[in-house]
Amino acid sequence: MYINSDQISNYASKFVDVLLDYSPKFISAFVILFIGLYAIRLINRIIRKIMVKRNLDPTLTKFLADILLWALRILLFVTFISKLGIETSSFVAILGAMGLAVGLSLQGSLSNFAGGMLIIVFKPFKVGDTIEAQGVIATVVEIQIFVTKMLTANNQTVFVPNGSLSNGTIINYSMQGERRADLTFAVSYDSDIKKAKEVLLEVLTKNPNVLKNPAPEVFVKNLTTSAIEFSVRPWAKNENYGVVFSQTLENCKTALDEAGIAIQPYTIQK
Repeated sequence: MYINSDQISNYASKFVDVLLDYSPKFISAFVILFIGLYAIRLINRIIRKIMVKRNLDPTLTKFLADILLWALRILLFVTFISKLGIETSSFVAILGAMGLAVGLSLQGSLSNFAGGMLIIVFKPFKVGDTIEAQGVIATVVEIQIFVTKMLTANNQTVFVPNGSLSNGTIINYSMQGERRADLTFAVSYDSDIKKAKEVLLEVLTKNPNVLKNPAPEVFVKNLTTSAIEFSVRPWAKNENYGVVFSQTLENCKTALDEAGIAIQPYTIQK
């Protein structure tokens, strides 16, 4: 095989010329890339500190900071390829088409994203709240962009899509700070109604975990064919609700027994 040394020399010379002509763009593009990445991290850190100082919601702070981070990265990438000499208009068109295709294929995810935005903006609950939604009662651990992470009382982690949360009914047990326990006790018709009310109310007033304001209530709820039903309603702080519920059941049963008041079979409900 014959190799033309002059032709090889010509190709090498052209390659060197192209390399010399292109190297300034190449070097400047990577300088911009490295400086831009450092600047983006610095800006993101400063923005986070500012939002923390202004006492913004932690979930909103993280969400806005992440959006800013990716917006700046995309802008930097477009600047980088533009500096390399690549036509950005066609690239942006391709990126838009890809975004449309991805959006159509991820409609459910976009619904969850929109739901996350609604939750963050309107705040039906926040991290640390105990809520009931989508058949789950749990404490909110983290509000992510697409799902909300919750922890149940038996230490199970549950991820609920934000789209379902934002469109469904949410019961927030923590928002008001106080919660009322609604219990029912059924006693025999042979019992003295006034005495039974006094016994039950005394149990509530002696419990230090039961709030004085709003005041606890005891009243006749219903007269059935076999029993007199009393509604017992103590109030408690959210953190003491479970304790108050359990103590009320136990202490009322003990007090009624000591007073000689017979409890009729009844399923106690919340």
